[in-house]
Amino acid sequence: MKTHRTNTREGYTQSGPLFRSKTRALEKLIAKSLGPFNIAPTLTYPTGPSKLSPRDIPGFVPDESGGGDQEQEQEDIDAWSWWRKDESSGAYRFLAEGVSAVADAIREAGGDVDGVLGFSQGGAFAALLAAMLETPHRDEAGLPEDLRAAVRALREANGGRPFKFAVVYSGFFAPPDELRWAYEPRIKTPTLHFLGSLDTVVEESRSRGLVDRCEDPLVVVHPGGHYVPITKEWAMPLIGFIKKIADEEKAKSNI
Repeated sequence: MKTHRTNTREGYTQSGPLFRSKTRALEKLIAKSLGPFNIAPTLTYPTGPSKLSPRDIPGFVPDESGGGDQEQEQEDIDAWSWWRKDESSGAYRFLAEGVSAVADAIREAGGDVDGVLGFSQGGAFAALLAAMLETPHRDEAGLPEDLRAAVRALREANGGRPFKFAVVYSGFFAPPDELRWAYEPRIKTPTLHFLGSLDTVVEESRSRGLVDRCEDPLVVVHPGGHYVPITKEWAMPLIGFIKKIADEEKAKSNI
């Protein structure tokens, strides 16, 4: 049985374990559906390295009563991100740390990870990671030193191999100038994009901005909001996509 290893990326304010708990039913359905085809998907769920405070959470209302221990409140909140957006400049702070965390997770998994799946910020990140790993490698010479080193560590961790696919739920195009190199030329890694027609968190134009920067993207629109649909109806496009990638890889190995 061929094992396909997939690295997952949770959304902003989530953690790896929380993302797994929300998508566990989807993981089981994928394994059950692909098992008869001798495909054994293995998913890993690392957590973003940037810990968030309550003030970083959308909709946060500060306690103006003067009571409560804010330091303790920050310690207790289980909320993380892959990067932090600087509201004044639009730059992505701590992105290098996010890439380094993924490199560490891939290394701990033994390398040779086949694909990546992400939601929201994690979906945007999944596409960026796929671009960073594509071969021939994109020229990272113009990146900030810390991000350039992280990209090289990522490539080394996966043995210089690109991802075979990327699955993006409610993802979006990342506009900072320093990331333009990841989209030009367009991302050639096979991608599957899920968009919620009622998503009010990530506007469709932002998701379409990412779709337009991928070669031959597959797009599925579900009649829901900002979440990963886990019912069988919406899992089947994902299962079919993974099977198609696996079949193509098998055909190449038989040539």
